[in-house]
Amino acid sequence: MKLRVVFAGTPEFSVPCLEACRASGAEVVAVYTQPDRPAGRGRKLTPSPVKQAAIAAGIPVEQPESLKSEAARATLAGYDADLMVVVAYGLILPRKVLAMPRLGCWNVHASLLPRWRGAAPIQRAILAGDAESGVDLMQMEAGLDTGPVLLERCTPISRDDTGGTLHDRLSALGADVLTEGLSRVMAGETLTPHPQPDEGVVYAHKLDKAEARLDFTRTAMELERQVRAFDPWPVAEGDVAGETLRIWSARAVEGNGAPGSVIGMSRDGIDIACGEGALRVTALQRSGGKRITAADYLNALKPRNG
Repeated sequence: MKLRVVFAGTPEFSVPCLEACRASGAEVVAVYTQPDRPAGRGRKLTPSPVKQAAIAAGIPVEQPESLKSEAARATLAGYDADLMVVVAYGLILPRKVLAMPRLGCWNVHASLLPRWRGAAPIQRAILAGDAESGVDLMQMEAGLDTGPVLLERCTPISRDDTGGTLHDRLSALGADVLTEGLSRVMAGETLTPHPQPDEGVVYAHKLDKAEARLDFTRTAMELERQVRAFDPWPVAEGDVAGETLRIWSARAVEGNGAPGSVIGMSRDGIDIACGEGALRVTALQRSGGKRITAADYLNALKPRNG
């Protein structure tokens, strides 16, 4: 069975899923993505990663501000899609849109639902110290990430994972689970939807730059997770020896002292006392500078002879 698919997505996370749709044998008749936004130092209007991928593939692109108007829905209806695939699109789909395609709308979501419904599931999972994450292929309904799950992939979260590494792994897993779903439907199979349990619902609220500030009265392990979760954005920051630094990499270690005080400096890192344990900073960035190792930072602090 040939499928006519409309794909809706915006950030880099969504691009592998768009490519999976194309590679599956489905016909991607249109791509919906958010309007171009100002980006970079020049604040130049920049197309989304999904729009760039769609243009490169020769797929028609639609960028409505919303899907609430009759005109926007008429345009979507004109594509006569069997299925709409939504991956980090960023716009709410009204009920009339959800009911438009013959097979409804699928969503690829970067968590193991019902945990971490909402905008920032990847970073929230790391912040909370979750042992695993994953992606769900979900049949969309009117609620926020409340629909029944069709397929799921799991992956452990290691202590070396950052927001960036987990993002990339889940993006690839999302493409895998979507490929399986499309292949099975095109082979004539009906996927069985599994309703989400009522217990265990947690919301992954959107990240706020203010959350990146490190509070050294908290435990070292909490701060380590904060540093990992906020790499590559918004990047943790804290005061170290009177200087505000962006903290790119750090590890919880043993140590005691007044929270926020530097209790050790070596090539291995800068140890900062926390409410419990110490945080060893191994990569950082000074104001106006670039990311450097703690060893390079300490070398720069050494007084020059003569």
